[in-house]
Order: sequence, then C-alpha cells, then structure tokens
Amino acid sequence: MEERGLLERPDYEEELIAIIHGNHSPKMIREKLEDYHENDLAAVLERLTKEDRKKLYQILGVERVSELFPYLDDVEKYINELDAEKAADIIESMDADDAVDVLEELEDEKREELVGLMDEEARNDIHLIQSYDEEEVGSKMTTNFIMIRHGLTIKQAMRELVAQAADNDNISTIYVCEEDETFYGAVDLKDLIIARDYIDLESLIVTSYPYVYAQEKISQCIEELKDYSEDSIPVLNSNRQILGVITAQDIVEVVDDEMGEDYARLAGLTEEEEMEETLADSVRKRIPWLGILLVLGLLVSTVTGMFENVIDKLPLVVFFQSLILGMSGNVGTQSLAVTIRVLTDEDKLTFGQIVSRILKEIRIGLLNGFILGMASFAFIGLYIWLIQGKTIGNAYAVSACIGIALLLAMTVSSFTGTIIPILFKKAKVDPAVASGPLISTVNDMVAVVTYYGLAWIFLINMLHLSD
Repeated sequence: MEERGLLERPDYEEELIAIIHGNHSPKMIREKLEDYHENDLAAVLERLTKEDRKKLYQILGVERVSELFPYLDDVEKYINELDAEKAADIIESMDADDAVDVLEELEDEKREELVGLMDEEARNDIHLIQSYDEEEVGSKMTTNFIMIRHGLTIKQAMRELVAQAADNDNISTIYVCEEDETFYGAVDLKDLIIARDYIDLESLIVTSYPYVYAQEKISQCIEELKDYSEDSIPVLNSNRQILGVITAQDIVEVVDDEMGEDYARLAGLTEEEEMEETLADSVRKRIPWLGILLVLGLLVSTVTGMFENVIDKLPLVVFFQSLILGMSGNVGTQSLAVTIRVLTDEDKLTFGQIVSRILKEIRIGLLNGFILGMASFAFIGLYIWLIQGKTIGNAYAVSACIGIALLLAMTVSSFTGTIIPILFKKAKVDPAVASGPLISTVNDMVAVVTYYGLAWIFLINMLHLSD
C-alpha cells in the first residue's frame, strides 16, 4: 500500500498579507483576521509598511493589538512608531507581566512617559511586578486572574466570575480567598459551571491547591511548578494573600530561560548570549570564565613541566598526551551533564541516592575506560611497532601504559564530573557553574599526572625504556 505524504500546511503569512492588502472594508478585514492566531499576525507586521501598520492598528482596535505585541521580537521599533497616547493604551491593555517585558525594552525616558499616561491600576500592577528581582517568582507573575470570596453560593460565584471575566481571560481556575484576601483554595471552572444551585461551593474548593511565594527564587521552585502541571498557580505574599498567578505559559518560558542559563554556564559563559547583542556584551560574558580557565591551564602546563625528565627520556609518550586528555575531558563532561540533569529533576537527593549516583558513574567510567583502554593497547601498540619502528616489546609496553592511563583517567574523570556538581548543589550554588570547560581543565590535570606518572614508574623506572 502506497504511503501518503503529509499535507502541506497553509501559509498563514501570505494569507494575512492578501487580506490586509485586499479591497475589503475595514469591518470585513477585522472579521477575517479574527480567524488567525496573534503570533501569525505579529509575524506579518515587519512585512508591512509603517502606514499599513497604522491602518491595521485602527482596524484591529487597541485590545487586539495589545495581544500581538507580546509576540514581537523588536517591540521597541513598533512602539516608537505610535504616538505616546496610543502606545500607552496598548501597553495598558496587556497583561501586567507582558507590559513589564515590553517596557523593559524601551529607553528610560520613553518608559517613564508611557507609564505616566496609564491609569492607576495598570501602573500599580506594573510597579508590583517590577518590585521583584528577576530571579524571584514575583517578576514572572501576572495579575490576570479571577478571585472570589469564601462563603459565596454557586449562583453568587457564577455572577462574580462573569463580572471579572470581562477584564481577566485567565479563567480556567478560580481562586478563593478569605475576607482579608488570604488564600483559601481553588475551584476548577468546569466544576463550577456544571454544579447545581443547591450544591455547597465549599465542596468544590480544593484547599490543598499548590502555591508559591512571590519572593521565592525561581531556581528553587521551578521543579515544583513543573510537577503540578496546572494551568496556573497562585503567587502569594508573606501574609499568604494572593498577588497574582504564574501561568503554564510563564512556566514554559521560565524553564526555557533556566535551561538557557544552564547551557550557557556549561559552555563556560557567565550568562546566556543573545543573537542581537553587541560585540562588547559577548566579550564581557565570555571573558571571566576564560580568564579562570587560563589560570587553570597554566597550572596544567606547570604540572606537565614537572615531568620534563619523562619527556626527555621518552619523547614518544608526548604524541599520545592529547588522546588521554581529550578522552578524560569528554568523559567528565558527559558525567557532568547527566548529573546536572538528575539534580535538576530531583531537588532533594538522599545520601544513599547520591552515593548510588557516584558509584554508577564510576562504574560507567571504569567499563568504558576498560573497553577503550584495551582497544588502545591493541591498536596503538601495532602503530608504534609498524609505523614508529620500535620493537614489539617496547611498542606494547608503551601502549599498555597508554591503555592503563586511559582506564584510570576516564574512571577518575567520571568521579569528578559527578562529585563536583553534587558538592556545588550541597553548598547551595548552581551546579551548572561546574561548567564543561572547568571540569575539562580539572580532568586534564588528573590525566597528565596519571599518564606521565605511569610512564615514569612503569616505562622508565621499571622497564628502563628510553629513546
């Protein structure tokens, strides 16, 4: 039976351009555009002229335009095209967290001007979110949520829901608070809709609903947020009053940011680089770790220099130094990546789990080292014998030294790649700081001492080999 190919997806951008440039009335254009997602509409803005964009804003209205702007990459360009009153109205209509993101991309003077033109409620919401450090949960929350008082009837709760839904579209979960706005629990929208009038609202409230505090560090509660898989989770102040909620979309963005930062640190950067940042910013982010690694590299060179006597008597061993160092660094980085992933998924590991993790990585390193050490013994011995012209005894003595050094270096590297991030975690330091380049440098030192130490003991002192 012939396999059918996948159907081609519609080109929404071309469809949107055709609608916008068509000979339709503004009302017809608005109705047609309602069928398209805001992300697709935002994508076509850069393909329009400034005049076309202004006409489109008029057709769509402030509310719909405010839904497009969070999807724009260079939002400052589009804000600066608008007069201050119009731009303020658009930002004011956004969710507070999106408004904060847009304002942060503007120049200070422009930002202050626009905030000054907004109504008091919007300003207060923006200032609330801006009052938290970017590493705190409060900086990622939105004030777009439904909250009702504890003690209402089903009918009263429905009326309150309808009244608040006009200004808040995050309605899948309704939060319940006491008279002093202390968080009490949550009600699922579906349960409220299908409930009969005679049902007690209390029976629908989940009083053990998860929550986080606004001042909690994102890195400390990210796993909890992921594990609950709720549409939104309330964010409370120190008095357990609801300030806002963090939505599933916010959580996805936070996880993406955390992964980006961890990846940057694994690559030896102080923070994640952006595509559009300046040359100076990129240099600033890379230079601190490179400076540290330079010092560590000099230390490795110093240790290598201590084995000058070995190199003088048996220069052949230098040819295979990069092999030992390279494999040692690779194994250490693999163990580091796996360990950081485990530490990220499991916020609290027991002592037994830590020991088990370390022993497993050591066993993996030992087994891989044995396999590659045996392969090196066989093939490098053959190479030294046939290509380098050494006697078969000397050739396989050197290759045995290389094989054993590889086995030991890979085993130790697996251990260091596992234990270092665990120690960082226990010291309450981000384990991603134990970056790939740092582990590689530490393992280089281990490999150098192991390799040349074995050569000195085994080849020179015991077998008395020299060139």
